[in-house]
Amino acid sequence: MSIKLPQKLMLLGSGELGKEFAIAAQRLGNYVIAVDRYANAPAMQVADAYEVISMLSADDLEAVVTKYQPNIIIPEIEAIRTEKLLEFEQRGITVIPTAAATNYTMNRDRIRELAHQQLGIRTAKYGYATTLEELIAVSNEIGFGNVVKPVMSSSGKGQSVVQDKSEVERAWNYAIANSRGDSQKVIVEEFINFEIEITLLTIKQWNAPTIFCSPIGHRQERGDYQESWQPAEISEEKILKAQEIAIKVTDALGGAGIFGVEFFITKDEVIFSELSPRPHDTGMVTLISQNLNEFELHLRAILDLPIPHIEQLGASASAVILASNKSDSLAFSGVADALSEKDVDIRLFGKPNAHPYRRMGVALAKGVNVQEAREKATKAASKIKII
Repeated sequence: MSIKLPQKLMLLGSGELGKEFAIAAQRLGNYVIAVDRYANAPAMQVADAYEVISMLSADDLEAVVTKYQPNIIIPEIEAIRTEKLLEFEQRGITVIPTAAATNYTMNRDRIRELAHQQLGIRTAKYGYATTLEELIAVSNEIGFGNVVKPVMSSSGKGQSVVQDKSEVERAWNYAIANSRGDSQKVIVEEFINFEIEITLLTIKQWNAPTIFCSPIGHRQERGDYQESWQPAEISEEKILKAQEIAIKVTDALGGAGIFGVEFFITKDEVIFSELSPRPHDTGMVTLISQNLNEFELHLRAILDLPIPHIEQLGASASAVILASNKSDSLAFSGVADALSEKDVDIRLFGKPNAHPYRRMGVALAKGVNVQEAREKATKAASKIKII
């Protein structure tokens, strides 16, 4: 396919990842419509137009698409009425990566079943529950410890590690409270004792081979990423195995764009964990670590533009800046202090309000090695205070 510029791009979901994508899109002159469920979302602040709707409402989705007539729809979150995306695609609007792929990946159960049952890929043992009673039974079957999370969520929300039977009810309540959309279903997974957890940014192109970024290591708390670094230190053999699995899954999904494919790396195995059909939060490290960041790569893949070379620029890291309190009036201190060190950068997302553990920004750093980069990023993030 050959795409002329500019294109009219509609973002469904307008958080910090959408904001960076909108900036990349506008640098090539495209028209961006940012859509989200709340006003003044980060991408809305840099878009050409914006709309506040419920993306679980088929009528609301129909109204904004009819109003703007976008060429391309780019889902950025899970909580979308995906049946409408299939309709839009049938009308000739490109949905990224495809409407069917988006429908698959919006639910953790479907992508897990695709990988494990249809493609024969090694995953953690898993089961599902739609009631507390079912969760107790499935947890006993899989064994403790295990991990419980909603099948529909974003950025790890609602995820918890369950060590024994006494913690199951708490995990159920936490998962349901943080579930996106109208799902009342949770997934239970065996706890994998991994050496490192990685994201393999996988770029699927319309008319060129699938390519990869250098693996990104990351650390999570409460199911949400806290820091990431690139390159992750794993063997070439395991990198090639992860790439092989990523190609198998993304080929089955089809379309074009960047996929964040997550893996558990153990002493002996490469185990498929999850997949997001869009830029990945752990990939924010690429804002400092690569010649083309993940948002620019996503855009190029979508618009069928060439990606002749991805250059990894050396040991780099990101560390999140989290809110600790609830507030609708925000200011940041410590930014000058954080930026005083060489090879450190800061992104503040411009979210209109805060609540505990909400990601408000990210610190980025380069170092002589990964350890130094991680220390610099974490130190810089700790200097930013949300007032």
